[in-house]
Order: sequence, then C-alpha cells, then structure tokens
Amino acid sequence: MGVDLSDIVVKRKITIKDLANMTVAIDAYNIIYQFLSSIRQPDGTPLMDRSGNITSHLSGIFYRTITMLENGIKPVYVFDGKPFRLKNRTLEERRIVKEKNISDLQRAREEGDTEKVRSLSSRINYINGDMIREIKELLTYMGIPFVQAPSEGEAQASWMNGKDLVQGVISQDYDCILFGAKQIYRNITTYGRRKVSGKNIYINVSPEVIDSAETLRVLDITREMMIDAAILVGTDFNTGIERVGAKTAVKLIKKHGNIYEVLKAKEREIENLQEIREFFLNPPVDENPDTNLHEMQKDEILNALCGRHDFSRERVSPYIDNLEKVHRKASQFNLDSFF
Repeated sequence: MGVDLSDIVVKRKITIKDLANMTVAIDAYNIIYQFLSSIRQPDGTPLMDRSGNITSHLSGIFYRTITMLENGIKPVYVFDGKPFRLKNRTLEERRIVKEKNISDLQRAREEGDTEKVRSLSSRINYINGDMIREIKELLTYMGIPFVQAPSEGEAQASWMNGKDLVQGVISQDYDCILFGAKQIYRNITTYGRRKVSGKNIYINVSPEVIDSAETLRVLDITREMMIDAAILVGTDFNTGIERVGAKTAVKLIKKHGNIYEVLKAKEREIENLQEIREFFLNPPVDENPDTNLHEMQKDEILNALCGRHDFSRERVSPYIDNLEKVHRKASQFNLDSFF
C-alpha cells in the first residue's frame, strides 16, 4: 500500500495512448491485486473455472497485457521477492484487516445483505504461489519479459526506471518516487467508473502520470528530503509521527533540513531510521534484468487458459491473433526497436 503522498505530488491526466512506444516496468503484485479486486462476477466473487480455481489474475494479465501491446506499450512485469524485514508490522496489520473483512463477509451473507457481500468480497484477495507460477508461465508463453526482484518489486521497477532501462513504472503506490522512479503511471489498467471501497459511491478514474522531478521541483526539496518526509508520515516499514500528514511533513523537513533535526526538535524517535532511509536509497535489486520480448507459444497459451481453466477459445483466439501481429511487427524491427 505504501505511504500516502497524494496531497503533495504533482499529477497530470493522460491517456493510455500517451505511453505508446514506451517500455514500462509494472509492479506485478500491485496490478494483480487490482485484477483480483475488479475482475469479478456479479455477486462479488472472483472469476473461477469449473473446478473452483480463481482465474481473475490470468484474465487480467492476458487481456490487459495484449491491450497494452496493441497501444504500443511494452510491459515488463516485476515480481516481489523477500519482503524487507521491517515490513512485518505492515503485513501483520493487513492480515488482521483481512480477517475482520472475512468475519464481516460471513455476517453479511447470513443477513442476506447482497450489496455488502459484493463490497466485502472485492476486498478479500489472496495471492498465492500457484497464482504467481501460473502468471509467470503465461507471460513466458506470451513472450512477455518479467523480472524476479530480490526484495520489493516496486523498488526494482523504480531502479530500472532510474537507470533508463524502462521509461516509466506502472503502479498505484507513491513509494516509487522514494525508490527513484522518474515517471509513475497510475490507473493504466483499471480506469473508468469505479466504486469507492466500502461506500455506495462511484467515481471516474482516469490514467495519470506523476513526474518525480516536477514534484520535487514544485516542493523545492530533494529526493532524500522526500524520503524523510515520507518516514515522518509513516511507511510500510515504520509508524509515523501522530498528526503529521504529507504537507506538514514537507514543511517540517524544509524548516529543519532533515528528519534527524525534526525528531530532535520534537523530542521523538523513529526506530531503525537509518536502515529505512538506506533501504529507500539503495534497495536490493537485480542489476541485469531482462526487458526483451521473446517468442510466443500459441499452443501453450491455449492450453494454459482454455485447457486448464475453461477460458472460451472463441474469445481467447482473436487476442492471440492480435498478439501474433504484435510479435510479427516487432520481429521486423529486431523485436524491441519496434517499441
């Protein structure tokens, strides 16, 4: 989920066509959770095959990836590795919230509250090892590159953008700014009319870009100062200072110069502060990630989706044809120069 910097970042609305001819790193877990939440049956349950296996993640990866390719966007999916050791608190908090949602869902079902059942169902999502294995297999069959990060996926994706191996990062998390991403693209795969979680309210969500350099320039701070401000607010790795939001945090950092002086002035401490700062500045990454398109395997795609999980061959086949067209066009330009 990351730190909430929505009040201070500079956002610009874009369209998916603005990403044409770009190679972008995708925070895989971030986007998979989006698919599991949004690709649902009318009663709120995920898509499933006849055996009851969840298929929302495969549907999202397959159809949305091909849509991106058709718009001239080459995705490179980046998967989480071992969580940073200081993330345990956040993971435990998420587990507690999930358990409460499960309990509330059971009560809503007993009471026959169908609207609440739909709402709560969309919040209870699990990503397990089998799902990740299936997604990686499907991407391999589609010829789409992916990277296994040694630690946080968003850190790996942001590092790749910082080194110009990709032109941007697709993620909902603002942490990408802290990890050094230059361009963060949000709402790229799930845009349009969306229901606000837990409320009977719908909002229109449009693709947008956050330019890190522009944000830092407007705020008149450095990336290191932004990291300090984020730590004051609270990150996945630490609890922040009470009643300190993003705007207040930036003011405090600009007034005192750095987080150490802020904490000294407020007579407060943040545990593992230096380790957290260092993790944002220099996270573990794979410094030789594969970002190249590879040959697709049509029969394996059909078997993975239609043979194993009951996807409609009539619906899948036209998308495979479009994927073949992208690969043929790319191969005429030495695969990657097409993008």
